[in-house]
Amino acid sequence: MDFTFRNKRIGGILTILPKKRVKFEEEMANYSFSPAKCMKLKLAMGYNEHRVADAGQCSSDFCIFGLQYLFDIGQLKPEEIDALLFVSQSPDYFMPPTSNLIQGHFGLKQDCLCLDINQGCAGFEIGLIEAFMLLEQDSVNKVVLMNADVLSPKVSDRDRNSKPLIGDAAAITVVEKCDDGSRIFANVKMDGTGALALNIPAGGFRQPSTQETAVMEEDASGNFRSKDNLVMQGDFVFNFVQREVPPMIEHLLEQANICKEDVDGFLFHQPNKFMLHKLADKLGVSYDKMPANIVENFGNASGVTVPTNISFNLGNEIVEGKKKVCLAGFGVGLTWASILMELGDLEFNQIIDF
Repeated sequence: MDFTFRNKRIGGILTILPKKRVKFEEEMANYSFSPAKCMKLKLAMGYNEHRVADAGQCSSDFCIFGLQYLFDIGQLKPEEIDALLFVSQSPDYFMPPTSNLIQGHFGLKQDCLCLDINQGCAGFEIGLIEAFMLLEQDSVNKVVLMNADVLSPKVSDRDRNSKPLIGDAAAITVVEKCDDGSRIFANVKMDGTGALALNIPAGGFRQPSTQETAVMEEDASGNFRSKDNLVMQGDFVFNFVQREVPPMIEHLLEQANICKEDVDGFLFHQPNKFMLHKLADKLGVSYDKMPANIVENFGNASGVTVPTNISFNLGNEIVEGKKKVCLAGFGVGLTWASILMELGDLEFNQIIDF
């Protein structure tokens, strides 16, 4: 599905990271690999360290901390917020919606739309598209998009497929109207036939958590996990990304009538360095234009990797200037989405620790 928007912009991006840093070497004794094989895995995948939330920290805590920071420094006023979007796969509760909890914490106006969106790897793009659509309304002038995931507690310590790469983080993106006439192009695709390729089997109503679902079992590759843990079919996901993402990006560029050379940066979701480099090769994009350094520095925090990518790799370049960027997310759902837009003259674009 294709989308086109006019007179919308990102006004600022704030990425919030846990203070706790965990090195790959600190965990590799848990895996059924020799130290030599572990170091080869580290080199191939780009593992180094990941940020992990402290026990008891939830997704909303990171969002509340980030919003309070923006209020305190005067980059956002509570009364300006017309809509509050919370995109996550790790909400505080089954009910109520986490966005309502955040709205209530700050006592925001009742004429503030609160909406939780259950999306992961493509959650930043899905959230932006929803924000752009809301801004089509006369009554909506500023949308606060919150992407947050604290998934590390759901990953087995003995799962070398997922444990070294999963990180926790949140991002707050201010999306607003403008009058510069610029166009934004986007597209989204979904295929629920592959939805269980990324899955936490137990804990929902389909299979509630019990003593039995907490039992650790070994898979064919020597990973140990329970039904309460995240399971990822790595080969399936890798092949899906290499097969589906390149034609999506090609279609987006055709939609905008520009070529790859006209794009300053391809800021994509980052499952790991190996997958990103293979994707760049397939698209014919240089590694400089498609950074793959988020997992090694912070970990894979699902949809938050894209705003982290923007904050870390572009920094003041889009505060003091402008860049034409292609954003893309792909994974759980299966969902894949992309956006082509100009980022520039932001009020803020930074990373803080919580």
